[in-house]
Amino acid sequence: MNLDDALQTFIAESRELLAEMETALLSIETAPDRAEAVNAIFRAAHTIKGSAGLFSLEHIVAFTHVAESVLDRVREGAIGATAELVSLLLECGDHIGALVDAVAGGRLEPDEDLTRAGTPLTERLRGYLDTAPVAPAGAAAPAARTGDRGDSSGAGAVVHADHWHISLRFGRDVLRNGMDPLSFIRYLGKLGTIVRVVTLPDAIPPAEEMDPESCYLGFEIAFRSDADKAAIENAFEFVRDDCAIRILPPNSLISEYVRLIEALPERPVRLGEILRSCGTLTTQELDAALDAQSGVTHAPPIGEILVGQGSVHPAVVDAAVAKQQRINEVRAQQPASVRIDSDKLDRLINLVGELVIAGASINLIAQRVNAAELQEAASTLSTLVEEVRDSALQLRMVKVGMVINRFQRVVHDVARELGKDIRLEVSGEDTELDKTVVEKIADPLTHLVRNAVDHGIEPAAVRAARGKPAQGTMKLNAYHDSGSIVIELSDDGGGLRRDKILAKAIERGLVDPGRTLSDAEVHNLIFEPGFSTADKVTSLSGRGVGMDVVKRNITALRGSVGVTSREGAGTTVTIRLPLTLAIIDGFLVSLGKSVFVIALDMIEECVEYSAEAGHDYTNLRGQLLPFVRLREVFEVEGEQARRASIVVVRHAGKRVGLVVDALIGEFQTVIKPLGRMFGHVKCISGSTILGSGEVALILDVPALIAQADRAESQAAVA
Repeated sequence: MNLDDALQTFIAESRELLAEMETALLSIETAPDRAEAVNAIFRAAHTIKGSAGLFSLEHIVAFTHVAESVLDRVREGAIGATAELVSLLLECGDHIGALVDAVAGGRLEPDEDLTRAGTPLTERLRGYLDTAPVAPAGAAAPAARTGDRGDSSGAGAVVHADHWHISLRFGRDVLRNGMDPLSFIRYLGKLGTIVRVVTLPDAIPPAEEMDPESCYLGFEIAFRSDADKAAIENAFEFVRDDCAIRILPPNSLISEYVRLIEALPERPVRLGEILRSCGTLTTQELDAALDAQSGVTHAPPIGEILVGQGSVHPAVVDAAVAKQQRINEVRAQQPASVRIDSDKLDRLINLVGELVIAGASINLIAQRVNAAELQEAASTLSTLVEEVRDSALQLRMVKVGMVINRFQRVVHDVARELGKDIRLEVSGEDTELDKTVVEKIADPLTHLVRNAVDHGIEPAAVRAARGKPAQGTMKLNAYHDSGSIVIELSDDGGGLRRDKILAKAIERGLVDPGRTLSDAEVHNLIFEPGFSTADKVTSLSGRGVGMDVVKRNITALRGSVGVTSREGAGTTVTIRLPLTLAIIDGFLVSLGKSVFVIALDMIEECVEYSAEAGHDYTNLRGQLLPFVRLREVFEVEGEQARRASIVVVRHAGKRVGLVVDALIGEFQTVIKPLGRMFGHVKCISGSTILGSGEVALILDVPALIAQADRAESQAAVA
């Protein structure tokens, strides 16, 4: 079944609202404005319920309405936002998400399995409602509570008692137009019960001035009915132009209308539409106010006119104005966005990549022909292509917060399962990263977070014995560094036990007995396949499956992962990833007849080659710089060029030199992945196509730096 565009929009918006709802629930205990957090959760549930009703998704409406009713009680202060309730509402959010996913799969009717799964959640929600039946959506407001009193602001003022109040003033010509005022009053009896009628004769003139064909009477009517305001007003449809009518609802606390206004979706809308949406204003009343406003040079605001007409209470108008201002402020802060299918975006990036290659070819031809006009045109084209490239790549950049913020829920659920108290602090959510990288980093990060909660943070009793706070702390931070994005996950737990890791590695044959390893080398053993130091297998970890997969997945993204730890103080896992997997600024170098590319962001400088014979380091302005001879790494035949160069690169705080034959210059590099046949090739991360049509290999700088570190360590041991 193909979903129409409107339903697809509902699905996308519902998922976004559920994500916002989850974030607000997880931060409700630490939120500076707890009331606003509760209102945000309520608005999300209310919006999903209302949107689902538009598509007749009654099963979603029914479940969400119960959750919304509980949230309403929380807003009133009748229920506390306890940890148990937050967990229940998180489960309810998951269930609503499952219902929305079913709709996305084309199942618009209730699913038996999902209905069965939602039943216990509904029962637990109703437990917070004191077993009182939940009023269906659209039902009349409850009766005024004993002790409710009006105040000067009107925020708690009772409009009147348990009935509608209708104020009628018929026009003088209503009888001449063939209308009987009493017939309309009698018709009200079909909609409900007329409690009492007070006839107002104060408009009757002296007897000598009376016109027997004119109507001078007014009526004040107490009317009990379940009909809404619009239905009551429609009873006077044929005489509306010949009378003035005001309808005040029963048992209506102004605060009820204010809450309805606050719960409306955060969408740009006019003041009159806000008032009409919450039911305090009818279309006819709004039209009358707009007519009064039109044609007047210095007309008062629409809210002032409505208050003057007696259609709306001033406090309700104030709430609607505040709602409108809040919507405008939020809208001003949020950039306008358009939803784009990811496949279309990927195709655009591929086409831009081909455009970059074609532009490089044109530049090469222009230089070969040596035509001034052609070279100028090629230069202009290159500039435009570069701007198009940057703009296209920017479209793929998304905030990494869309991934790392979800771990608040992971920490909450896992910590609750293990009986631990853990707080997750997130920073750097606005750091941008390529969409493809963001999507692929979610699973490795999830495993690292769960592993830290399970193994890293100790139970409260152990922490207390070690003099630590009972609540454990995890920090997740993202930032840019040298053309890469760095994601750090740290905890204040027990840290890695060096002796235990080394003993396990020796037992499994990963390390030779008696071999001396640095702390970093020992810690990195946890990324070996099947490695685990857990004493027992749990539902979360302990089988030795996962950390090696984490490293493999990150390496597949041309990234790196490392770990530092101090026993008893905590552990930090650092992930480095390239900003994009599509196009980079590169620097071309040559080895013999072969051309290689180095990511420009990692290059610090280029210097002339100089070193003592037999040494793999040089003196760079008084500092020792180790270097890697690329000819030896890639077994390039022939002798080194007479004037070789050293390209100084930096990654993860380490600096190494790469010895090359010649420097060619900057080049816009379209990254092409290597085939499976070349997947085993080390120190190469991809390839690109030059303007001449030749293939150039992209150097894996992190791997080269790691190789230099190993060589240096072996030399130190020797």
